Amino acid sequence: MKRLMKWLGITGLALILGAPAAADGLLMARMDKPFPEAMNLLQNAISSRGYKITRLQQVNENLERREFKSDMYRVVYFGKYEEVKQVTAMHPELMIFLPLNITIFAEGNQSILVASHPQTLRSFFPDPALKSQFDNWEKDIVAIMDEMREDSGAGTQGASTGNY
Repeated sequence: MKRLMKWLGITGLALILGAPAAADGLLMARMDKPFPEAMNLLQNAISSRGYKITRLQQVNENLERREFKSDMYRVVYFGKYEEVKQVTAMHPELMIFLPLNITIFAEGNQSILVASHPQTLRSFFPDPALKSQFDNWEKDIVAIMDEMREDSGAGTQGASTGNY
C-alpha cells in the first residue's frame, strides 16, 4: 500500500509538471558537459549549499519499458533534515513535494537540468509563514543552476524559467 501511494504521488506530480501549462513552473539549465561530469558537478553544487543528497534515482527501467533507451537520466533528491522536519510539522501535506529534486539528463554531449520552481508551491500552500522557505529554496536552486552553467562555460544567463 505504501509503495502504491508513493507511486500515485510521483505519477500525479509528474503529470502536473509535465503539462504544457506547467512549463513556467520549471527552472532549467543546459550545460556543455557530458553527463558523468555534469552529474558530479551537480552533486558538489548541492552539497556545497549545506544540502544532503538523500537519493539518486535512475529512471532507466521505466523509460526502457516505453522503448526509450537512455542510461543517462537521473533524479537527484536533496534536503536539509531540520528544514524538512520543521516545514512538514507545520504542513504535513508538503511531504509529497520533499525532498527537493533536480532531474539531470543527457542530450548528446550536453546535460540538461530541470527542477520544479519552489514558488509554484505557493499556490498550493499560501501560508505566509512558508514564504521565506520557498524564497530560500528558489535562491538555492537558482544558484545551483547558475553554478552549473558557469562550470560549463555555457554563458552567464540566470536560471531559465520554462526554457533553456
